[in-house]
Amino acid sequence: MRRFEAFLKRTGLYTVVVALALFAAFPFYWMLMTTFKGNKDLYNPEVNPYAFNPSPDHPSPTMEHVDYLFNNTLFAQWLLNTFIIGVCVVIITLLLAVPAGYALSRLVGRGSDTMSIGIFLTYLVPPSLLFIPLSAVVSRLGLSDTYWALVVVYPTFTVPFCTWLMMGFFRSIPKGIEEAALVDGQTRLGAFTKVVLPLSISGMLTVIVFAFTLSMQEYVYALTFVSSIALKPMTLGVSTDLIRGDIFFWGSLMAGALIASVPVAIIYNMFLDRFLLGITGGAIKG
Repeated sequence: MRRFEAFLKRTGLYTVVVALALFAAFPFYWMLMTTFKGNKDLYNPEVNPYAFNPSPDHPSPTMEHVDYLFNNTLFAQWLLNTFIIGVCVVIITLLLAVPAGYALSRLVGRGSDTMSIGIFLTYLVPPSLLFIPLSAVVSRLGLSDTYWALVVVYPTFTVPFCTWLMMGFFRSIPKGIEEAALVDGQTRLGAFTKVVLPLSISGMLTVIVFAFTLSMQEYVYALTFVSSIALKPMTLGVSTDLIRGDIFFWGSLMAGALIASVPVAIIYNMFLDRFLLGITGGAIKG
C-alpha cells in the first residue's frame, strides 16, 4: 500500500513537472513554428496551426521571414544597440548597486530596514510616472534621440532593485569573515574587495542577469527617448517597424523574438545554479 501511495505521489509530481515544462516551452515552440511557416500556412484557418503544412507552391519550413527581418529591416543594428545599452547598464548597475548594497547591509538599527524598503519601493514606481521628469533630464544632458539616453535612464530601475538584492546577499555573509581579515591587517576596503567580493560572485551574477534582461525588455522609455530608426533597441525597432497599422508581419516578429530570447534562455540555464544561489541570498556557513 505504501509503495502504491509513493508511486502515485511520484507520478503526480512528474505529471506536474512535465506539464509546467511544456507550458514554459510552448511560447518558444510557437515562435519557432511561426518563424519558419510560409504566409499561406500562417493564415490558413483550415490547417493544423501547431505543425507545418507545406503546399506545392509554398513549402514549409521557409526562411523568408528571417530573410525579410535581416534584409528589409535594421534588425542587426537593433541587436547591436540593445547589446551596447545592456552592457553599459550592467556596468553602471554593478558600480552603484554592489557598494551601496554592502554599505546598507552593514548598517545597524531601524534605518537600515527602512532604507531597504524605500529603495525597493523606488523600483516599483511605474515608468509612466517617471518618463516626464526624466525627459527633462535627458534634454538638459543633450542626449535626446540617442540610445545613450537609455543608458542614463535605465539605471533608475535597475540600481534600486539590484541594490536591494545585494543587501540580502551581503547580509548572508558572516561578519566574522571580514573581522578576521581586519585582524590580519586588511583595511575595510581591502576586506571588502579581497574577501567579501569573491564570496559574492553568485549575487553579482544575478545582478548582471537581471540588469541586462530588464534593460533588454524595457519599452516605454525607449519609445519616449528614441525616435531614429537606426538608434532603436531591439524591442522598439521590431514592434514599430514590423507592425504597420493593422498589418502584422507575424513571421518576422516571431523570428525577432526567437533570436533575441534564445540566447538569454541559454545563459539562464548555463548559470542556473549560481543564479538561484544569488537570488536566494546564498548563505555561507562559518
